[in-house]
Amino acid sequence: MYHRFNENKYPSTNIKMEIFKQQLSEIKKSQIEFIHFNNFEEVIKNNIDKNYILLTIDDAFESFYLNAWPILKNKNIPFVLFVSTREVDKHGYMTWDQIKELEASGLATIGNHSHSHEYLIDWSDNEIKSDLLTSIKIFKNKLGYSPKIFSYPFGEYSSNLKKIVSDLNFKFAFGQHSGVIDQTKDFLELPRFPINEKYGELKRFKTILKTLPFPYEEITPENRYLKVNENPPKVKVKFFDNLINIEKINCYSNEGNRWRKSVIEFLNNYEIIVLIEEKFKSERGRINCSLQEENGKWRWLGIQYVIAEY
Repeated sequence: MYHRFNENKYPSTNIKMEIFKQQLSEIKKSQIEFIHFNNFEEVIKNNIDKNYILLTIDDAFESFYLNAWPILKNKNIPFVLFVSTREVDKHGYMTWDQIKELEASGLATIGNHSHSHEYLIDWSDNEIKSDLLTSIKIFKNKLGYSPKIFSYPFGEYSSNLKKIVSDLNFKFAFGQHSGVIDQTKDFLELPRFPINEKYGELKRFKTILKTLPFPYEEITPENRYLKVNENPPKVKVKFFDNLINIEKINCYSNEGNRWRKSVIEFLNNYEIIVLIEEKFKSERGRINCSLQEENGKWRWLGIQYVIAEY
């Protein structure tokens, strides 16, 4: 997942073009193919035993159109562009004509990124519905249809927000928690690896290319929006019982506002409790679990909670 390209004054959402080009070279060396979203559903539902890369861009900043789009066009690389309808045609963002140009190329799949790109998770259900219905109406007016894929602003979602997204007939929705998509993932909370200046350096990127899915059956608390009395959460992950070497799993969290290795309690050979001992003291509580396979590759599972008050 990318946002800005060569907008160096925004390092938390930017990637420098020389690094982006190196990343594309590493993907080519890895021989992992880019997948067009038209084939995405078939791949994840049919458990095809092959890795693909789905390239996604959030926000439709003008810097993507000016700096990255010419490269992707030249290399014939497909991608998904998630658009917040309120921002289109504003300074620093793409225009509707530019979005239509990308769509007409056959490489771009357009997705919905809400109308306002505000912190929807803090809004009432009626306010959320109004915002999303506004975006749906604008998409139909500008493109002739409303996209059926959604990207949560800031990667934040709750059980309520997920239900509204489902009720409005979105088939897939993406967050910003790291991980690899497979057929076991909830289609309304799909993971992505965020790439920016801090988390886009080449060594980490090469590791991401070797990362495997971490299949799980259930994560609790299921609601990723934690109220004051729910912080810290008692996080339980139920894996499938055919997963090998689960005893070698390691988890880390940003509890207490600093990253540390978490204590893990094994309930049996496929269920664990990640013991979060301190409250999450920032807006987002994150837990990352990994498991090294015998081939040297890593299974990776990212969990993100939004903290109502901290």
